Amino acid sequence: MLSAVDSATEPFAVSAPRSADAGVHTRGARVRSLGVLTLTCPERPGIVQAVTSFLLAHGLDIVEHHQFDDSEREVLFLRTAFAAEQPFDLDRLIADFWATAEQFDMSFSFHDESQPRLLVMVSKFAHCLNDLIFRWRAGTLAGQIALVVSNHEDLRQMAEAAGLPFIHVPVTPSTKPEAEARLLQLVDEYDIDLVVLARYMQVLSDDLCRQLEGRAINIHHSFLPGFKGAKPYHQAYHRGVKLVGATAHYVTADLDEGPIIEQEVIRVDHTYHPRTLSTVGQDAECLALSRAVRWHCEHRILLHGASTVVFR
Repeated sequence: MLSAVDSATEPFAVSAPRSADAGVHTRGARVRSLGVLTLTCPERPGIVQAVTSFLLAHGLDIVEHHQFDDSEREVLFLRTAFAAEQPFDLDRLIADFWATAEQFDMSFSFHDESQPRLLVMVSKFAHCLNDLIFRWRAGTLAGQIALVVSNHEDLRQMAEAAGLPFIHVPVTPSTKPEAEARLLQLVDEYDIDLVVLARYMQVLSDDLCRQLEGRAINIHHSFLPGFKGAKPYHQAYHRGVKLVGATAHYVTADLDEGPIIEQEVIRVDHTYHPRTLSTVGQDAECLALSRAVRWHCEHRILLHGASTVVFR
């Protein structure tokens, strides 16, 4: 299920509850069903009142609310988490909300609390996969890792030790179309909501990027585009950098230039040699990527063109 939608001329909604038990929480002796509404629309008076009135009329209690009025673009971004004493019907909420959405020209989504399913793609670097597995097993990732896909065999043991399916999909220039077709097949087969490129060292085709638009996240070191090519940390060392960072962003056909979700920066100095800089950079990558994945899974990111609004 997508966590964010572009503002558009026509409103639309997404919902995909996975089970009748999804989204049920216990608070004291009460059982609470939780959900999230996200929307984007042109700024105008009465939007928040219309949303809160709708939720109240459907017996839903607001438990968290964020909004951002972008005066520069004259667009309102909103995320409201709500609770109910009984399980609610997302399809009915969507159908009932259409009148409000059309009145305010909204793009909107309702979500239950079923955890999005993740496909993690890796090559040979292990740090991001290791971090995601740790957070997933600790219950802090907000998503369910369904499988790991790699163009190399190096990280099979790490994935399988965590009880995750590991699928080797080799990629060569001549087999790239077949490899990408296999990836999309796995996305469908495993009912994947989000593809996470956890240092996957292959460039995706423009066509694949378009098919995964809004549901694929990549991580890269923030030296780009300053230090391209091989050994960026050696280049950084020789230039005497003072900051090491990483950027997590949605995947687009523009290489490493998709809408930015999160950036992490760590200060360094002249005592950091290339290997130390690389270690610090890996820490930054893990932090930025895990936050981006969690915020996506919690429906805290609203896409708008080439940028994002993130309700932390």
